This record gives sequence, C-alpha cells and structure tokens, in this order.
Amino acid sequence: MLAAAFLVGVVVLAFLAVEVGPLYVTDRFRDLREPTDPERAELDALRAAAGLDVDRVAIVETSGDNSIDVAARGPPRRRVLFVTDTVLDELDEDVAVGLLAAEAGRVQTYYGEFRAVSIAVVLGLLAGIVTTTVPFEAGFASLVLIGLSAFWVGRRVQYAADDRAADAVGAGRVADAFERVAAVRGVEPETSDWSTWFEVQPPLGDRIAALRERANSERA
Repeated sequence: MLAAAFLVGVVVLAFLAVEVGPLYVTDRFRDLREPTDPERAELDALRAAAGLDVDRVAIVETSGDNSIDVAARGPPRRRVLFVTDTVLDELDEDVAVGLLAAEAGRVQTYYGEFRAVSIAVVLGLLAGIVTTTVPFEAGFASLVLIGLSAFWVGRRVQYAADDRAADAVGAGRVADAFERVAAVRGVEPETSDWSTWFEVQPPLGDRIAALRERANSERA
C-alpha cells in the first residue's frame, strides 16, 4: 500500500512539475509586467486572428532583439500567455500572428498535457523499477515501449498542432514566422538526423518543410 502511494505521488508530482512548473518559474523569475492598454488591444486582435484563447497575458521584459518568445504556459483554465516585448516592438504583424497561431495549435491539441503525462508515466515506471514494486524485466520492457510510443505520438501531436495553426492563418504564414524568428536568432532551422531520433519535438526545419509542402499543395 505504501509503495503504491509512493508511485502515485511520483507520477502526480512529475505531472505537476512539467505542467505547472514552467508557469511558476516564468511567473516568479522573469521580469514581467502587465500589458499597457494599447498593447492589450493589439494582443487581443492578434490572438483573435490566431485563435489563441488564454486566461491572462503577461509581457516579458527583455534586452536584445533575439529575445523572441511566445509561450502559453499552465493547465487549462489557468493558461498564461507570455510574450516578450520584442514580439510587439520588432516583429511584423504577420510574424506575430503566425507565432501565436502555432502556440494556439499546441494548446488545442493539448501538446503540453501529453508531454506531462508521458514524462510522469516514465518516471513512475522508473520509480517502480528502482523500488522493486515493478519486476525489472516487465518494467524495463514497458519503459522502452512507452518511451518509443511517446516519441512517435509526440511528433504526431506537434505536426497536428502545426496543422491547426495552418488551418487558422495559412501554412505559409506559419512557416514564414518560424523562418523569420530563426533568422533573427541567427540559427539555421535543424532537420532530422540521428541526433534527433529520440526527441519528442520534431526539428524546426522538418516542421517548416511540412508547412511549405501543405502551402504548395493548397496553391496547386
């Protein structure tokens, strides 16, 4: 009974750490401020165009024009959109809408919740193996199966999120936004190779390529 309670506790804590932890860290340790009235009106219009619904918006004060970030963090009904001030000050409207649509897609497909559940289950299995609550052979086999399934499903969820964004604002617009941000940051969008085989998040270059392919097919 005690072992079962321990494993449940590990799973719950891991889920909360992944799902709520980034919200807490950003809220407590980044330089945040409330949007001004003009900023709030602009963000409301951009979010409406992108289809992104959140419970609160906060501006992250940064330095440097490569500090571009748009992230909706937190569980459903407690989501907070964190937008760096550079997004409003430096980026074109089309780029901002593309980034917000991409984030809306992740919210609508529950990408963050899927990631939190996957990590929580894996850590729960590891805890079960370490405490011998779960037999090693069965636990290890389950761990490999769940891990590989999570990698595959996670990528499918991310591509589905990008498709939702493309449905909302157009595939080309989302791809343009990704490329613009990569250019500002001075990085080349990464494509798949052996080093990305075990990443839940597909490489940005592959996501852009998929969006370009969709945009081309829609124009044909």
